[in-house]
Amino acid sequence: MSEEIKISPSILSADFSKLGEEITSLDHAGADYIHVDVMDGHFVPNITMGPEIIRKLRPYTKKVFDVHLMISPVDKYIKDFANAGADIITFHPEATEDTSNTIKLIKSYSKKVGISLKPKSEIDLIVDHLSSIDLILIMSVEPGFGGQKFMPEVLPKLEELKNIISKKNFNIDLEIDGGINFDNCNKAKKAGANILVSGSTIFKENNGNLKKNIDLLRSK
Repeated sequence: MSEEIKISPSILSADFSKLGEEITSLDHAGADYIHVDVMDGHFVPNITMGPEIIRKLRPYTKKVFDVHLMISPVDKYIKDFANAGADIITFHPEATEDTSNTIKLIKSYSKKVGISLKPKSEIDLIVDHLSSIDLILIMSVEPGFGGQKFMPEVLPKLEELKNIISKKNFNIDLEIDGGINFDNCNKAKKAGANILVSGSTIFKENNGNLKKNIDLLRSK
């Protein structure tokens, strides 16, 4: 796990009528990753985008596409997202019948593997898989919609995972997503997060000054 803080802006908060331009702007503003939320209206109560949109967006940047699949069953879609240009593919353990198999499937396409925990999901769902994954995404809101309020009650989970990872010397990034803003980003970092996902704050604060907002989240 890198100690350097990375910022992964969520394009869920971007202007969907000009997504390509928005991604180019994020690239120029110093984003480390581009966070893509994929929702199916089944696993979570919202529908966003499929692999074809990601394929169309891929030429706009060389930055890492950090793709969070909130879809179930997840396995049958992994190939499509891998081929569309995802660099990291993150799934929920509740969305698969066999977590180990899903991890192997993602790795078979030479992609990094992330597992996401919803606010009420227990660490026990993933502890046996830590040696096989690259990233853990802690949701600090209930997944489904942007603009929700940060849930500080998830921070102890983040701290516990950070301790386990440090003790076992695993190289796993800890990402947090949901209501991250200038007031709570430092708490998330102190709890162990080294990748911050943010949508509304990056796109809307300071009159939409992307570079300023990314820099503030990284440095606060």
